[in-house]
Amino acid sequence: MDNDNRKLFVLDTNVLLHEPLAIYSFKEHDVIVPMTVLEELDQIKDRKRDVSRDARVAIRALEDILGGSITPEDIIKGVRLPHREGHEDAVGTLGIFPDHQIEFTIGALPGDNNDNRIINTALHLQRQFQPRQVVLVTKDINMRLKAKGAGIERVEDYRTDQLIDDIRFLTKGFHQFDGGFWQHLDKVSTERHGRNTEHLIPHTAFATDGLYINEYLLDEDSDFCGRVISSDDTNLVVRDLGRNRLLNQDAWGVKPKNIYQGMALHALLDPDIDLVILTGPAGCGKTLLAMAAALELVVERNKYEKVIVTRNTPEIAESIGFLPGTEEEKMMPWLAAITDTLEVLHKNDVNPNGSMNYIMEKANIQFKSINFMRGRSIQNSVVLLDECQNLTASQIKTMITRMGEGTKLICCGNLSQIDSNYLTAVTSGLTYIVERFKDFEGSANIYLNGVVRSRLAEYAEEHL
Repeated sequence: MDNDNRKLFVLDTNVLLHEPLAIYSFKEHDVIVPMTVLEELDQIKDRKRDVSRDARVAIRALEDILGGSITPEDIIKGVRLPHREGHEDAVGTLGIFPDHQIEFTIGALPGDNNDNRIINTALHLQRQFQPRQVVLVTKDINMRLKAKGAGIERVEDYRTDQLIDDIRFLTKGFHQFDGGFWQHLDKVSTERHGRNTEHLIPHTAFATDGLYINEYLLDEDSDFCGRVISSDDTNLVVRDLGRNRLLNQDAWGVKPKNIYQGMALHALLDPDIDLVILTGPAGCGKTLLAMAAALELVVERNKYEKVIVTRNTPEIAESIGFLPGTEEEKMMPWLAAITDTLEVLHKNDVNPNGSMNYIMEKANIQFKSINFMRGRSIQNSVVLLDECQNLTASQIKTMITRMGEGTKLICCGNLSQIDSNYLTAVTSGLTYIVERFKDFEGSANIYLNGVVRSRLAEYAEEHL
């Protein structure tokens, strides 16, 4: 392939922190890593933060390619990527650009910070290799704007792990039919299995792109509610649940306030579902339902031995050491939402404080930092991972792979409340697992449609 047809990708530091092996994601095209990026990785690799591991992995990946007998001239010119399992299509080159040796001139930004130096590198390469296309890849939204303003023709987000282009296309975990459910069907076979009624329905009966295992089915005109249990090439097996049955469930004194909460509670209490993902706006009941179901499963039904609560804590590496007490006491400021939920669940008790202390001991509720989860194997527990919208795909993978035999993981998050500088609703790890697990028989995903916290919260969600 001619050089003119091969793109030249300039990587920002945050791309290698997001995915340390990103250098293998550009197929036949060439990759340039500015020297400034190596300096930033060097500063990050020794920090006592979770991200420092990703920096070290990225550095080792670069060293595997550029180390040994490779000459400095070859490194600047570009070294062909070696064959790597799972990345067979990566046949371009990798080079290091010594941006500190270049005098940036026309159109260059002030070289007083690292972002500007990386942008100036892309500008220099764009002029040097014209008409070859040079692309700056960064997950920093503001840096993309600055680069565009500085004159870089192609600036892109790193999208290799982005499964959808628009958050509106994210599966909600249920499908609502117009009109009545039964009017869509010409032929159906129904069987009774113990307490469960199951319908065998042809795929051709539904004018949809495809229904997924554990996806719930609703309609507008009747009380029908079902869940897809299994699927083959021709038929779906749908278990008939009924709206009234879902709305009359009870977990630790909590009843669903709408059908969406009913579906969520049904999935939370199902022992055959190992992963439940709850998404939705603030005030829709994600944390309350998850905590109520966890207490019900551990204390009342004795299905699990303990409850472990954890969440992403952006500042935890810097500030947790300065907070007094044990790890659990240090975690309390970030887990106030959980303690608030426990207070709500026991506010009508004669002695709410005594009830909370008793339940925390009875259910063996533990508050853990996500930073210390790596390497653990969690058995026979209900794990509640709150605020997962701020996690990357690799961080959520780290959590999911910690789950051992007999453990149920509940992931909660609101994609409109992302605090990370480098994540958007479509690149969040929460979006990633919703799409990756939507057809896994051991998982269910529910979008809790509707705010039930208060009329004030509902009005704010709709109008602000």
